[in-house]
Amino acid sequence: MYAITGVTGKVGGAVARNLLAAGKPVRAVLRDLTKAEAWRRQGCEIALAEMTDPKALAAAFRGAEAVLILPPPIFDPAPGFPEVHAVIAALTEALAAARPARVLHLSTIGAQAAQPNLLSQQTLVEQALRRLDLPVTSLRPAWFMENFSWDVASARDRGVLPSFLQPLERAIPMAATADIARTATDLLTARGSSGSVVELKSADVSPDDAAAIFSKVLGRTVAAQAVPRETWGAFFQAQGMRDPLPRIQMLDGFNEGWLDFENPQAVLRGTMSLENVLRGLI
Repeated sequence: MYAITGVTGKVGGAVARNLLAAGKPVRAVLRDLTKAEAWRRQGCEIALAEMTDPKALAAAFRGAEAVLILPPPIFDPAPGFPEVHAVIAALTEALAAARPARVLHLSTIGAQAAQPNLLSQQTLVEQALRRLDLPVTSLRPAWFMENFSWDVASARDRGVLPSFLQPLERAIPMAATADIARTATDLLTARGSSGSVVELKSADVSPDDAAAIFSKVLGRTVAAQAVPRETWGAFFQAQGMRDPLPRIQMLDGFNEGWLDFENPQAVLRGTMSLENVLRGLI
């Protein structure tokens, strides 16, 4: 049995479908009962559990050979990350009680960074899970290629790709959901795992590269345009963020190079291209 949290998200859902296609039994761990029937029809066993409910999580994990941990994304956390600390407390208690044979945590590139930023939430989860007496693997994918979904309308309608990643010619590692899900599926089903850190990218892409690929796919000229850093705070607040600092720190980390892979020589390489991803998004 493979227990999958975050199954209604892109990565969790793709992992669950990969496992079902391989004939593996899947327990979909859901927070919303209204989404259960769709997964039941696909062949999943259903478990209901909030990510802050240790007893419900323990029941969802019990009897599972492997558990995929996808903490709910918190894009506008309160100072000190109290939301993720509540999730960590519930997860660690539940995993210690259920004791699955393997745990896979979907983490992030740069989780080893000491500088505070939005991704530090995953650093805290990694550190807590490593203290468990269980084989825990942290999968650290690069910047999601699917983040460009936010830019499709601007590229199509105005020929502009606004970019917080700067300078525009500098490439950073990026990963496609399909490659992340494929790697996660392999790690979940790899018996005998003693725990590790696995880093993953699909390609190195600059904003200028992305604009050129948008141009090809859309059949119109698209140019990358840097969003001035001094405008970020007001821009994010206008979008409804209470505290944009962690997000700004994260972007600075990518732009300054300290949010990167811990072991660049051992990074796994996926097969998806940004062109394939953009064609799917468009």
